Amino acid sequence: MATSVLAMQRYDWSSAIKLNLLSLRFIGLWPAGDGTYKLNLYSLYAFISIIFILGGHVLFQTVTLFFVYDKLETVASNIFITMTDILIYVKMYHIVRNVKTLNKLLDSLNEDVFQPKDERQIKIAEQSINIWSYVYKWFRFFVYVIATMWSTLPFLTGNFKKKVLPHDVWFPYDYKVSPMYELTYLFEMFGIYFMSILNVNFDTLICALLTYITAQCDLVCDNVKNVVGGHVSKQPHQVHQKIVNCIKHHKKLLSLAETVNHLFEVVIFGQFITSTVVIATTLFMLTLTDPLSLDNEGFLIALYAGAVATEIFTYCWFGNEVEIKVRIE
Repeated sequence: MATSVLAMQRYDWSSAIKLNLLSLRFIGLWPAGDGTYKLNLYSLYAFISIIFILGGHVLFQTVTLFFVYDKLETVASNIFITMTDILIYVKMYHIVRNVKTLNKLLDSLNEDVFQPKDERQIKIAEQSINIWSYVYKWFRFFVYVIATMWSTLPFLTGNFKKKVLPHDVWFPYDYKVSPMYELTYLFEMFGIYFMSILNVNFDTLICALLTYITAQCDLVCDNVKNVVGGHVSKQPHQVHQKIVNCIKHHKKLLSLAETVNHLFEVVIFGQFITSTVVIATTLFMLTLTDPLSLDNEGFLIALYAGAVATEIFTYCWFGNEVEIKVRIE
């Protein structure tokens, strides 16, 4: 017999995204508690991360375009990274601005109306969550491998001795003298990794929220089926209460979906525009390079294009899952 919800331990919807939240906290974007930045060491660390590491990385990458605007190949080799970095910084702004709202949204998932009624419903919900978890692990591994290869590219190609940086970026000083070269190299490495961590965990956090909506659609459908299959004539008052609960659940789910859509619609729209340009630019760069050669970054550019395509795929996949469940429901 299925376990009663009263006898069950409450299902923690946020357990699947703990690594997401921990990763965002690592780069200063997810304060503990209710999401408020307070006068403490974490806020100082967040300020350094947001303004100097992430902000500085985007600033110098963008300024570089003004110095190479008359060189098509150089512009093409920089613009796909610059556009991605600018969009990632916009994502960072959305997290910082809405972190309290996101905390409240995640807390709302623990309300009684969203709780699975028994072990069978937990398994129904986890079918969708397990798919998201697999995609998250694959996408995270893919991006972190690219970040590691790109940040160590001068070592792989032997250009470290020539004072070459992972990205050919303009700096307002001569970075080719020690120790400025080593410090600038570390700055770029931190920038690459922080950008990668932010991008992976922001995108997959949105997809996780879409997955939660999908799982809740399944639970609503299952609850309605249980009402329809119940003994209406024998227990009319219980059936009436179950119908009322289903309606409340459905209304809460609509409110949840509307909140997620409102929070991220602009960023997702920007993601599709940026990814379209980035994929077109990287494919153009591949026509000018040997995709199997590390000497001219051809192999990394091919991997980068694959990562961007995967990024768009995750949005399309989980967004489509919501669309399918809504139609079924």
